[in-house]
Amino acid sequence: MKKAIWKILLLVILLLIYTYIVSIQSIPNNIVIFEGESISLKTMLGLKADLTEKDEVIETLSNNQTNTIYNSGRKTVKLSLFQNILLKNVNVDVLPRTKVIPIGNIAGIKLYTSGVLVVGMSEIQGIDNKKYKPYENTGIEEGDTIISVNNNKIETTEELIETVNSCNGNEIKIEYIHEDKTVECSIKPVKITNKEYKLGLWVRDSAAGVGTVSFYEPSTQSFGALGHGITDIDTEKLIDIASGEFVTTKILNVIKGEKGTPGRIQGTVENQKDIGTIYRNTKFGIYGKVENLSALNIDKSKEMDLALRDEIKVGRAKIMCSLENGKIEEYEIEIEKIFKENNYDNKSMLIKVTDNKLLEKTGGIIQRNEWFSNNSKWKIYWCCNTCSC
Repeated sequence: MKKAIWKILLLVILLLIYTYIVSIQSIPNNIVIFEGESISLKTMLGLKADLTEKDEVIETLSNNQTNTIYNSGRKTVKLSLFQNILLKNVNVDVLPRTKVIPIGNIAGIKLYTSGVLVVGMSEIQGIDNKKYKPYENTGIEEGDTIISVNNNKIETTEELIETVNSCNGNEIKIEYIHEDKTVECSIKPVKITNKEYKLGLWVRDSAAGVGTVSFYEPSTQSFGALGHGITDIDTEKLIDIASGEFVTTKILNVIKGEKGTPGRIQGTVENQKDIGTIYRNTKFGIYGKVENLSALNIDKSKEMDLALRDEIKVGRAKIMCSLENGKIEEYEIEIEKIFKENNYDNKSMLIKVTDNKLLEKTGGIIQRNEWFSNNSKWKIYWCCNTCSC
């Protein structure tokens, strides 16, 4: 009888520990809000959340309640157990209120990675007709980024190929980034011809596509686009960019969506005008600096305050988008649900397209997922130049 009670008690304790672990892991490491917006952290009994700035406690966040933050800047939420055991720090970026101009125009995007991204691995046949996997036991995985070979910085796939071919089959030292950590390994390239060597890796250093420009911020001459991050088609991870180009695009076709198949817009970024540069690719979208404002076709009379999440209401609303070259139109939608407690990603609301004109043209919300170059078409979300090495 006592053993049964102890087993039940142990099970309850383990369940409580598991519940606390899940609760802590569900709290993100980074949160972005605006001045005057509320922050909500779902914590449990015994968990204390102190909002601090420069290691000084500003206030203690109430459990399962929203707390409004008015001062902009970088702050930290220190999450502790029973006030004594520090569990984790949550970075909170509070952005100042600002004015923006909504755009809705379609633009071209070209991204260049920091180093070269490993997107695949394959067995290779050497000049001796034997099969090799030189990458085995090196620790390199898909999604890693190669940044140097033999202490020489690598920025493009061409540089990697040239460096590997110049090694004459000797073992090389590769420095790469794996899960935000810089790691080193040694790998011996395999000779496949008299002048060519391979590592068995598929890599890429750039991506290009078309997407909607969300807004322009006059005070900083910056823009935001897409509303979501650009991920690699193979690794499904955000592309870590070193730089990017923002250009005009020419819409070639709009394919209407059908049940079970989303519509899509087709465009080209070839031979277009420069708009500006891109400096960030995040899960909330891409951001950059506008250098050629006239290319965006901006209506300055539409400048407005950026709304806080608490100011958004369910009901009828309007969106702006371009389905024809040089023409931006407004269409009606219905905001069906607002996720006010979601400070963690860009999923803030659930919307439904109600405008018959837009439904007739597109069948609903469409993807910007095809890129044309030299009369060739890639049916993937972002076109990326992939090379084997």
